[in-house]
Amino acid sequence: MDKQSYDVIVLGGGPAGLTAGIYLSRAKMKTLILNLGTMGGQMVLTHEIANYPGIESIAGFQLSRNMKAQAQSFGAEIKSNIKITGMDISGPKKVIEVNDKEKYSAKAVILAPGGRSRMLHVPGEEDLKGRGISYCATCDGDFFQDKKVVVVGGGNSALEEAVSLTKYASELIIIHQFDHFQAFEHAVNEVKKNPKIKIIFETEIIEFLGDQKLEKIKYKNQRTKEINEMNVDGAFILIGYVPNTENLKGIVGLNKTNEIVTNELMETNVAGVFAAGDARAKRFRQITTAVSDGTIAALGAIEYLNN
Repeated sequence: MDKQSYDVIVLGGGPAGLTAGIYLSRAKMKTLILNLGTMGGQMVLTHEIANYPGIESIAGFQLSRNMKAQAQSFGAEIKSNIKITGMDISGPKKVIEVNDKEKYSAKAVILAPGGRSRMLHVPGEEDLKGRGISYCATCDGDFFQDKKVVVVGGGNSALEEAVSLTKYASELIIIHQFDHFQAFEHAVNEVKKNPKIKIIFETEIIEFLGDQKLEKIKYKNQRTKEINEMNVDGAFILIGYVPNTENLKGIVGLNKTNEIVTNELMETNVAGVFAAGDARAKRFRQITTAVSDGTIAALGAIEYLNN
Protein backbone atom coordinates (compact mmCIF):
# COMPACT_ATOMS: atom_id res chain seq x y z
CA MET A 1 0.00 0.00 0.00
CA ASP A 2 1.26 3.47 -0.87
CA LYS A 3 2.41 5.40 2.18
CA GLN A 4 0.00 8.21 1.25
CA SER A 5 -3.01 5.88 1.28
CA TYR A 6 -4.98 4.94 4.39
CA ASP A 7 -8.07 3.08 5.42
CA VAL A 8 -9.41 6.06 7.35
CA ILE A 9 -8.38 9.71 7.65
CA VAL A 10 -9.53 11.57 10.75
CA LEU A 11 -9.68 15.36 10.42
CA GLY A 12 -9.19 16.81 13.90
CA GLY A 13 -7.12 15.92 16.96
CA GLY A 14 -9.46 16.77 19.82
CA PRO A 15 -11.03 14.14 22.08
CA ALA A 16 -13.40 12.98 19.32
CA GLY A 17 -10.67 12.59 16.72
CA LEU A 18 -8.18 10.99 19.09
CA THR A 19 -10.77 8.51 20.36
CA ALA A 20 -11.65 7.59 16.78
CA GLY A 21 -7.95 7.10 16.12
CA ILE A 22 -7.61 4.79 19.12
CA TYR A 23 -10.52 2.57 18.03
CA LEU A 24 -9.52 2.51 14.38
CA SER A 25 -5.85 1.74 14.85
CA ARG A 26 -6.58 -0.87 17.52
CA ALA A 27 -8.83 -2.56 14.93
CA LYS A 28 -5.80 -2.66 12.60
CA MET A 29 -7.12 0.05 10.29
CA LYS A 30 -4.37 2.14 8.73
CA THR A 31 -5.24 5.50 10.27
CA LEU A 32 -4.06 9.06 9.73
CA ILE A 33 -5.08 11.90 12.06
CA LEU A 34 -4.66 15.38 10.60
CA ASN A 35 -4.86 18.29 13.02
CA LEU A 36 -4.65 22.00 12.24
CA GLY A 37 -3.19 23.17 15.57
CA THR A 38 -2.19 21.77 18.94
CA MET A 39 -3.46 18.28 19.72
CA GLY A 40 -6.36 18.12 22.14
CA GLY A 41 -8.64 20.85 20.83
CA GLN A 42 -10.69 22.71 23.43
CA MET A 43 -9.68 20.07 25.98
CA VAL A 44 -6.19 21.55 26.39
CA LEU A 45 -7.72 24.86 27.51
CA THR A 46 -9.24 23.23 30.60
CA HIS A 47 -7.09 23.54 33.70
CA GLU A 48 -8.79 20.74 35.60
CA ILE A 49 -11.14 18.01 34.40
CA ALA A 50 -12.99 16.45 37.30
CA ASN A 51 -15.98 14.80 35.59
CA TYR A 52 -14.25 12.32 33.29
CA PRO A 53 -15.38 8.81 34.37
CA GLY A 54 -12.76 6.86 36.28
CA ILE A 55 -10.41 9.82 36.69
CA GLU A 56 -10.73 11.91 39.85
CA SER A 57 -8.94 14.93 38.40
CA ILE A 58 -6.62 15.59 35.47
CA ALA A 59 -5.34 18.61 33.55
CA GLY A 60 -6.74 18.97 30.04
CA PHE A 61 -3.32 18.97 28.38
CA GLN A 62 -2.38 15.77 30.23
CA LEU A 63 -5.55 13.93 29.17
CA SER A 64 -4.86 15.08 25.60
CA ARG A 65 -1.28 13.82 25.82
CA ASN A 66 -2.50 10.47 27.15
CA MET A 67 -5.03 10.06 24.33
CA LYS A 68 -2.45 10.96 21.69
CA ALA A 69 0.08 8.48 23.09
CA GLN A 70 -2.57 5.77 23.24
CA ALA A 71 -3.58 6.30 19.60
CA GLN A 72 0.06 6.22 18.50
CA SER A 73 0.74 3.10 20.55
CA PHE A 74 -1.83 1.24 18.42
CA GLY A 75 -0.27 2.52 15.21
CA ALA A 76 -2.18 5.69 14.34
CA GLU A 77 -0.14 8.22 12.39
CA ILE A 78 -0.57 11.83 13.50
CA LYS A 79 0.31 15.04 11.68
CA SER A 80 -0.38 18.31 13.49
CA ASN A 81 0.03 22.01 12.74
CA ILE A 82 -1.03 21.48 9.15
CA LYS A 83 -3.42 23.32 6.84
CA ILE A 84 -6.01 21.52 4.75
CA THR A 85 -5.97 23.16 1.32
CA GLY A 86 -8.15 20.78 -0.68
CA MET A 87 -10.72 18.07 -0.22
CA ASP A 88 -12.60 15.66 -2.48
CA ILE A 89 -14.54 13.19 -0.36
CA SER A 90 -17.65 12.67 -2.49
CA GLY A 91 -16.54 9.42 -4.17
CA PRO A 92 -15.38 6.05 -2.89
CA LYS A 93 -11.80 7.32 -2.78
CA LYS A 94 -11.49 10.30 -0.42
CA VAL A 95 -8.60 12.70 -1.10
CA ILE A 96 -7.29 15.33 1.32
CA GLU A 97 -4.71 17.90 0.26
CA VAL A 98 -2.43 19.39 2.92
CA ASN A 99 -0.28 22.53 2.73
CA ASP A 100 -0.94 22.88 -1.03
CA LYS A 101 1.34 19.96 -1.84
CA GLU A 102 0.80 16.68 0.04
CA LYS A 103 -2.17 14.48 -0.82
CA TYR A 104 -3.55 11.66 1.28
CA SER A 105 -6.30 9.25 0.29
CA ALA A 106 -8.57 6.95 2.25
CA LYS A 107 -11.66 4.83 1.87
CA ALA A 108 -13.43 6.61 4.74
CA VAL A 109 -13.15 9.94 6.52
CA ILE A 110 -14.15 11.07 10.00
CA LEU A 111 -14.69 14.82 10.38
CA ALA A 112 -13.85 16.09 13.87
CA PRO A 113 -12.77 19.72 13.36
CA GLY A 114 -14.12 21.02 16.68
CA GLY A 115 -14.84 24.71 17.23
CA ARG A 116 -13.38 28.03 18.37
CA SER A 117 -14.28 30.75 20.81
CA ARG A 118 -17.22 32.95 19.87
CA MET A 119 -16.55 36.70 19.80
CA LEU A 120 -18.90 39.56 20.68
CA HIS A 121 -17.86 41.48 17.54
CA VAL A 122 -18.10 44.90 19.16
CA PRO A 123 -15.77 47.91 18.72
CA GLY A 124 -12.41 47.53 20.41
CA GLU A 125 -12.57 43.75 20.78
CA GLU A 126 -10.25 42.88 17.92
CA ASP A 127 -7.71 45.56 18.88
CA LEU A 128 -7.60 44.60 22.57
CA LYS A 129 -7.72 40.83 22.13
CA GLY A 130 -4.80 39.42 24.12
CA ARG A 131 -4.31 42.80 25.82
CA GLY A 132 -6.89 42.42 28.52
CA ILE A 133 -9.51 40.50 26.56
CA SER A 134 -9.31 36.72 26.82
CA TYR A 135 -11.43 33.75 25.78
CA CYS A 136 -9.87 31.23 28.14
CA ALA A 137 -9.99 31.75 31.89
CA THR A 138 -7.83 28.74 32.67
CA CYS A 139 -5.18 29.97 30.23
CA ASP A 140 -4.98 33.58 31.34
CA GLY A 141 -6.48 33.78 34.82
CA ASP A 142 -3.18 34.13 36.66
CA PHE A 143 -2.39 37.29 34.69
CA PHE A 144 -5.15 39.05 36.62
CA GLN A 145 -3.96 38.57 40.17
CA ASP A 146 -5.73 41.12 42.42
CA LYS A 147 -7.41 42.72 39.39
CA LYS A 148 -10.98 43.68 38.55
CA VAL A 149 -12.38 41.56 35.73
CA VAL A 150 -15.67 40.93 33.96
CA VAL A 151 -16.96 37.64 32.61
CA VAL A 152 -19.40 37.67 29.71
CA GLY A 153 -21.73 34.68 29.51
CA GLY A 154 -24.33 32.70 31.37
CA GLY A 155 -23.79 29.06 30.51
CA ASN A 156 -22.14 26.32 32.54
CA SER A 157 -18.63 27.03 31.26
CA ALA A 158 -18.92 30.76 31.89
CA LEU A 159 -20.08 30.29 35.48
CA GLU A 160 -17.55 27.58 36.28
CA GLU A 161 -14.73 29.68 34.83
CA ALA A 162 -15.98 32.74 36.73
CA VAL A 163 -15.70 30.86 40.01
CA SER A 164 -12.20 29.66 39.09
CA LEU A 165 -11.16 33.24 38.30
CA THR A 166 -11.94 34.36 41.84
CA LYS A 167 -8.75 32.56 42.87
CA TYR A 168 -6.93 35.42 41.17
CA ALA A 169 -9.22 38.43 40.73
CA SER A 170 -10.03 40.78 43.60
CA GLU A 171 -13.40 41.63 42.08
CA LEU A 172 -15.43 39.86 39.39
CA ILE A 173 -18.58 40.94 37.59
CA ILE A 174 -20.63 38.58 35.43
CA ILE A 175 -22.47 40.36 32.62
CA HIS A 176 -25.25 38.39 30.96
CA GLN A 177 -27.69 39.48 28.27
CA PHE A 178 -30.66 37.55 29.67
CA ASP A 179 -32.49 37.81 33.00
CA HIS A 180 -31.40 34.32 34.08
CA PHE A 181 -28.50 31.90 33.60
CA GLN A 182 -28.55 28.98 31.14
CA ALA A 183 -26.60 26.70 33.47
CA PHE A 184 -27.08 23.79 35.85
CA GLU A 185 -28.29 24.61 39.34
CA HIS A 186 -25.03 23.65 41.05
CA ALA A 187 -23.07 26.08 38.83
CA VAL A 188 -25.54 28.90 39.55
CA ASN A 189 -25.36 28.22 43.29
CA GLU A 190 -21.56 28.30 43.25
CA VAL A 191 -21.67 31.74 41.65
CA LYS A 192 -24.33 33.16 43.94
CA LYS A 193 -22.60 32.11 47.14
CA ASN A 194 -19.19 33.51 46.11
CA PRO A 195 -18.67 36.88 47.82
CA LYS A 196 -16.29 38.13 45.13
CA ILE A 197 -18.86 37.83 42.33
CA LYS A 198 -21.39 40.47 41.30
CA ILE A 199 -24.02 39.75 38.63
CA ILE A 200 -25.48 42.17 36.09
CA PHE A 201 -28.39 40.71 34.11
CA GLU A 202 -30.09 41.99 30.93
CA THR A 203 -26.94 43.78 29.90
CA GLU A 204 -24.50 43.61 27.00
CA ILE A 205 -21.07 45.08 26.40
CA ILE A 206 -21.19 47.43 23.42
CA GLU A 207 -17.56 48.59 23.36
CA PHE A 208 -14.14 47.89 24.80
CA LEU A 209 -11.97 50.92 25.51
CA GLY A 210 -8.25 51.31 26.08
CA ASP A 211 -5.01 52.47 24.55
CA GLN A 212 -2.30 49.82 24.89
CA LYS A 213 -4.51 47.54 27.00
CA LEU A 214 -8.12 47.20 28.11
CA GLU A 215 -9.04 49.98 30.52
CA LYS A 216 -12.84 50.10 30.57
CA ILE A 217 -16.00 48.68 29.07
CA LYS A 218 -19.10 50.42 27.81
CA TYR A 219 -22.26 48.47 28.53
CA LYS A 220 -25.98 48.84 27.88
CA ASN A 221 -29.00 47.69 29.85
CA GLN A 222 -31.26 45.98 27.33
CA ARG A 223 -34.44 46.83 29.22
CA THR A 224 -33.83 50.49 30.15
CA LYS A 225 -31.41 51.24 27.25
CA GLU A 226 -29.18 53.03 29.76
CA ILE A 227 -25.49 53.13 28.79
CA ASN A 228 -22.68 53.17 31.38
CA GLU A 229 -18.93 52.72 31.55
CA MET A 230 -16.87 50.69 34.01
CA ASN A 231 -13.14 50.62 34.66
CA VAL A 232 -11.82 47.06 34.42
CA ASP A 233 -8.47 45.32 34.11
CA GLY A 234 -9.67 42.32 32.14
CA ALA A 235 -12.60 40.77 30.30
CA PHE A 236 -13.23 37.08 29.70
CA ILE A 237 -15.67 36.36 26.89
CA LEU A 238 -17.12 32.91 27.53
CA ILE A 239 -20.14 32.64 25.25
CA GLY A 240 -19.40 29.36 23.54
CA TYR A 241 -17.79 28.76 20.19
CA VAL A 242 -18.53 28.28 16.53
CA PRO A 243 -17.84 25.07 14.56
CA ASN A 244 -14.74 24.96 12.37
CA THR A 245 -16.69 23.95 9.29
CA GLU A 246 -15.99 26.78 6.83
CA ASN A 247 -14.17 24.42 4.45
CA LEU A 248 -17.01 21.88 4.60
CA LYS A 249 -19.76 24.01 3.04
CA GLY A 250 -21.09 22.30 -0.03
CA ILE A 251 -19.19 19.13 0.85
CA VAL A 252 -21.33 17.64 3.62
CA GLY A 253 -24.71 18.60 5.02
CA LEU A 254 -24.65 21.47 7.52
CA ASN A 255 -27.49 23.05 9.48
CA LYS A 256 -28.28 26.77 9.69
CA THR A 257 -25.57 27.29 12.34
CA ASN A 258 -23.02 25.42 10.18
CA GLU A 259 -22.87 22.34 12.37
CA ILE A 260 -22.41 18.98 10.63
CA VAL A 261 -25.65 17.02 10.38
CA THR A 262 -25.40 13.29 11.14
CA ASN A 263 -27.63 10.42 12.16
CA GLU A 264 -27.15 8.53 15.42
CA LEU A 265 -24.44 6.41 13.77
CA MET A 266 -22.44 9.61 13.03
CA GLU A 267 -23.01 9.17 9.29
CA THR A 268 -23.20 12.34 7.20
CA ASN A 269 -25.10 12.61 3.92
CA VAL A 270 -21.96 11.46 2.06
CA ALA A 271 -21.24 7.73 1.94
CA GLY A 272 -18.10 6.83 3.88
CA VAL A 273 -17.93 10.19 5.64
CA PHE A 274 -18.66 10.37 9.36
CA ALA A 275 -18.55 13.24 11.85
CA ALA A 276 -17.86 13.47 15.57
CA GLY A 277 -17.35 15.98 18.34
CA ASP A 278 -18.29 19.60 18.90
CA ALA A 279 -18.68 20.48 15.21
CA ARG A 280 -21.57 18.01 14.96
CA ALA A 281 -25.15 19.21 15.45
CA LYS A 282 -26.21 18.09 18.94
CA ARG A 283 -27.51 19.40 22.26
CA PHE A 284 -24.68 18.75 24.72
CA ARG A 285 -20.95 19.31 24.28
CA GLN A 286 -18.60 17.75 26.79
CA ILE A 287 -15.37 15.76 26.54
CA THR A 288 -17.35 12.62 27.27
CA THR A 289 -19.87 13.32 24.48
CA ALA A 290 -16.99 13.96 22.07
CA VAL A 291 -15.38 10.67 23.10
CA SER A 292 -18.71 8.90 22.57
CA ASP A 293 -19.06 10.43 19.11
CA GLY A 294 -15.53 9.39 18.21
CA THR A 295 -16.19 5.83 19.31
CA ILE A 296 -19.39 5.52 17.28
CA ALA A 297 -17.87 7.17 14.21
CA ALA A 298 -14.88 4.81 14.32
CA LEU A 299 -17.05 1.72 14.68
CA GLY A 300 -19.26 2.98 11.89
CA ALA A 301 -16.25 3.54 9.64
CA ILE A 302 -14.95 0.03 10.41
CA GLU A 303 -18.33 -1.47 9.53
CA TYR A 304 -18.46 0.60 6.35
CA LEU A 305 -15.03 -0.66 5.27
CA ASN A 306 -15.80 -4.27 6.16
CA ASN A 307 -18.92 -4.14 4.02
